[in-house]
Amino acid sequence: MSQNKVHTEALLQLCLEGKQSAQMEIYNRYYKAMYNTAFRIVKDSAEAEDVMQESFLNAFTKLHTFKGEVTFGAWLKRIVINKSIYHYRKQKKKNEVGLDDILYKVEDNDGIAEDHESTERMAQKVLETMKQLKDNYRISLTLHLIEGYDYEEVSSIMDISYANCRTTISRAKESLRKKMIKA
Repeated sequence: MSQNKVHTEALLQLCLEGKQSAQMEIYNRYYKAMYNTAFRIVKDSAEAEDVMQESFLNAFTKLHTFKGEVTFGAWLKRIVINKSIYHYRKQKKKNEVGLDDILYKVEDNDGIAEDHESTERMAQKVLETMKQLKDNYRISLTLHLIEGYDYEEVSSIMDISYANCRTTISRAKESLRKKMIKA
């Protein structure tokens, strides 16, 4: 067992005892990654900050339910993703917030870019093209390609069937490819 994991477990135990310094240490370890995860889904800095803060509050109040079957970071990330999706859906119903470029990487089956500049241009092209995709395509691709969730996990998070999830991700990839060729 790594020393960092042992230290995290000790901090979590202190958090359960109500030690604010331990909570702050956990927050400082994870806030950047959790903010980035929320931002990729809600695509607004202030909204991502709110989602992240709510997620930490939720995690600390529900810490007694953490069983250690996965790492604390993975457990926390799942909370952040669920809150981000919930927040996005709530905002979508109100038609207050649009969702911009969620996808920050794309599968490239055609080969490897020759240099750093062409890679950056390709990434920029992908980001611009992502603005044209349907919202559910952006979210499903983000969860699958960026966050690394498998189809079963994505279907659970998005509250759709496994078959629908696979179809959505496949169609999202194809839509992105077609739009990339046109652009």
